[in-house]
Order: sequence, then C-alpha cells, then structure tokens
Amino acid sequence: MPLVTVTVRQPKPASFKNTVLDAVHAALVASGAPATDRFQRVLELPAENLRIDPRYPDLQADRGADFVLIEILWSVGRSVKVKKKLLQQLMADLAEAGIDTEQVMVGFVETSWENWSFGGGRLLHV
Repeated sequence: MPLVTVTVRQPKPASFKNTVLDAVHAALVASGAPATDRFQRVLELPAENLRIDPRYPDLQADRGADFVLIEILWSVGRSVKVKKKLLQQLMADLAEAGIDTEQVMVGFVETSWENWSFGGGRLLHV
C-alpha cells in the first residue's frame, strides 16, 4: 500500500494538485500497485512554512512557487529498477501536463509489511 504525500506551496488550484496526484497514482499502478490502492494526501503550506534550497544538488534554475515534494511510503522490496521506471513515467506524465519536472522532488520511504493496518487494527501481512 503506497501512502502518497504531496507537499506544495499555497495557493495551488485543485487542477494542479489533481494532475500531480493522478500522475503519481498512474506511475504506481504501472509499477505494480493495484489500481484500487489509492491513499493520497496533499499538504498545502504557506511559503514561510516550506523552506527549500533553491538549487540543491545540481539544478540549473532556482526552485520556485511551483515546487512539489512527493513522498511515497511503501513496503520494502522495490528494486532500483522499479523506482527508476516509476520516476521515468511520473516525470513524463507531469511534463506532458505542463509541470516543470525540475520543480519536482521525490522521496521513497520504505517500511516492512507488518507495519500496515488497513483498517480495524488488523495486520494482514503477518
């Protein structure tokens, strides 16, 4: 179960947020996640509560108001190959939608299967 958190600077229209969320979900499904496994949230912060380095580590232009931080929390076990494929599709879809992919940062966070309870306190993967 991937849990996706998208953090952006206020204000962002619903269309922008939906574009990002849809692209992330499509990339996850293409990498093997079930289509019905969609758990996403958006954190929309005022500029003073989102501090980012303008060019770390190697950007050619400054990050700006359209910076997007995507965190994907998922179960351990995805290979680097799967992660690269996901990133490739995600960036292609975002670019096609008109989003500057140089403004997009993605972090993968892995946890073991026994750390998920989908409801009712049940641990399904133990």
